[in-house]
Amino acid sequence: MPVVRSAEADELVERARAGDKAAFRELFRRHRGDVARLAYRMLGAGGGRNSAADLEDLVQEVFLQVHRSLSDFRGQSKFSTWLHRVTVNVVLMNRRAARSRPVFATEVSENEPDRGGCPDEEAAKSRRIEAFRRVLDKLPEKKRTVFVLHELEGLAPAEIAAVVDAPVLTIRTRLFYARRELCELMKDEPSLAALADELGRDGTKEEA
Repeated sequence: MPVVRSAEADELVERARAGDKAAFRELFRRHRGDVARLAYRMLGAGGGRNSAADLEDLVQEVFLQVHRSLSDFRGQSKFSTWLHRVTVNVVLMNRRAARSRPVFATEVSENEPDRGGCPDEEAAKSRRIEAFRRVLDKLPEKKRTVFVLHELEGLAPAEIAAVVDAPVLTIRTRLFYARRELCELMKDEPSLAALADELGRDGTKEEA
């Protein structure tokens, strides 16, 4: 039952807050994949950390911050919401630091692992992914963050509001303009034309 799982998760967080190392390791095991996925999506094409090793360093940085700040978690929101907030803050801090560092060589980002599809299809998919990451990276920070959290992570506006500490109406406004700007930017990427049309239709539906 979901209630049991929720109670079990709450107990695990409380044990970790009390200094139980085994409980913290279990939190890491359960949430590491979610943190890595969100961090990768938020880094963007120009995130400055695009190798698997760099991404793992960032995940470790997130959980180090979680370990330091867990005593501040009071259960006023879900632990997953609080973890999203920590992850977003760490990624944004690293993006800002990366922009201030000189770039000496072109970094190669890593896409999702090959699942054995047709080589031509995989190559086309990789091109679409990289094109979308480039386009998404052009959005202003606040709009990119809400777009990733809503469209890619599936968070509701109310939960995003808790993550970024902004009113729900502000989140909806940022999301609306993020979609609109993305549609315009994707027009310059031939491989994203179909996605631009779909995104535009979704935005029209929500307006209605």
